[in-house]
Amino acid sequence: MLDNFSPEDRLLLLKFLCAFAWTDLRVTDRERAFIEHVMNRLSLSDDERDQVHDWLLVAPAPSSVTASQVPAEHRRAFIETIRALIYSDGSVDSEEREHFEKLKAALS
Repeated sequence: MLDNFSPEDRLLLLKFLCAFAWTDLRVTDRERAFIEHVMNRLSLSDDERDQVHDWLLVAPAPSSVTASQVPAEHRRAFIETIRALIYSDGSVDSEEREHFEKLKAALS
């Protein structure tokens, strides 16, 4: 599903993942591990990995992750990967659920 992403699309997905991980104002170890797993699967460059690690330390600005940025052909993959992230720590709070539902509606 993620294998045909361009380098820009891979980084955009990871930016979305980091933004969602920060929704409840903290990134759990399980969320961090999930994002590391996705990074490993996408074979990122060292610079790209550094960028993602920066987003794990300081959340991306909410205005930098908008549904309009997601290519139509990757919308389902974004939704499914973000859904997996928010469930990865075993707890989905109401704010995470609300943000996810808004993104899902915007991408559908």
